[in-house]
Amino acid sequence: MNRLCPERVHALIVGIERYDAGPAWDLPGPARDALAFHALLRAAGVPDPQLRLHLAPSANFTPDMPYAAADHATLRRTLVHELSPVQGDMLWVWWGGHGVLDRAGHTRLFCADATTGDKVAIDLESALDRYMSDAVPSFAEQMWIVDACETFEEDLDFREPLSPDALPNGHRTLAHRQTVLRAAGRGREAANDPARATGLFSEIVLALLADRAAGLPAPPDPEALFPAVRTQVAELRARHRTAQLPEILLRGPERTEVLPPATPQVPVRSPLPRAVAALLAYPLMTDPTERQTVVGQLSPALTGTLPRHSKARTDVTGILAALRRRGPAALRELYDAVVAVDDDPERSAELDSALQELT
Repeated sequence: MNRLCPERVHALIVGIERYDAGPAWDLPGPARDALAFHALLRAAGVPDPQLRLHLAPSANFTPDMPYAAADHATLRRTLVHELSPVQGDMLWVWWGGHGVLDRAGHTRLFCADATTGDKVAIDLESALDRYMSDAVPSFAEQMWIVDACETFEEDLDFREPLSPDALPNGHRTLAHRQTVLRAAGRGREAANDPARATGLFSEIVLALLADRAAGLPAPPDPEALFPAVRTQVAELRARHRTAQLPEILLRGPERTEVLPPATPQVPVRSPLPRAVAALLAYPLMTDPTERQTVVGQLSPALTGTLPRHSKARTDVTGILAALRRRGPAALRELYDAVVAVDDDPERSAELDSALQELT
């Protein structure tokens, strides 16, 4: 799109780091990524009132500008009642937070008031359909960017299946074009870097948009943007930092298709061999007695479930695989036990990095 007037551009920008479900759901990064995207559009001349910012920041982060809530009722009202009738040429939607692929194949984007007993969420496919219908008379051009997991619902052992919660729809038309860029890919997690408080996908997209800032607020050519995103994610996959495979959906009067991610040219190996090698780099782990000293420092709740073997590599592999299933805290406990006996800085740095990849 050329010569797009910023006064005809609107955006819904969502970043959810904290959920009513509690600290286990904390996700440092999405609010900060949302603010970075907000800054790009504001620098491109889009008026502040047209940038609808909805955040749920983490407890240790205070945004430097006003924002609206990111609970289910507020976001649903914004999508259905406030944004739908607005007159404009271009709509940007940026969403960062937790998500899941439900049993119907719809991406459900959890809202800030989601709890373990009531997982309220926006149905992304339902929202996309609404904004392709005459329920939204304007916004002929739309760009949706979603950094959220698409893990299979059934893999998360929810006590109750997610109940349907579709947005009201209108009559289908040929008046809109949508580009939908999704971070994870079907059944996959979207990686987040909690230390730097950013989503890996968001960081890539924000950098690419910043490189194209002169063209904003018009959207970049999606078929030029997506290969650049895909290439950088493939590099992260090769370095075992993520397993996600971004997808792009193009919908419009001329075409409707999903451009799937290409198979990365660099083979992606399991992070387990690296973690095994990092542990065996410690001389103490090759000695059965010293290895047992390390294992003995773990909590009884962990040691009671560990498979053991007399051969060092087999034993270490079994220990890591079992602790991986118990979660990051179990692997961190192993790290602490090892470095308490041998605090060599180079070995501990490699072990720390390898165990982070394994989580």
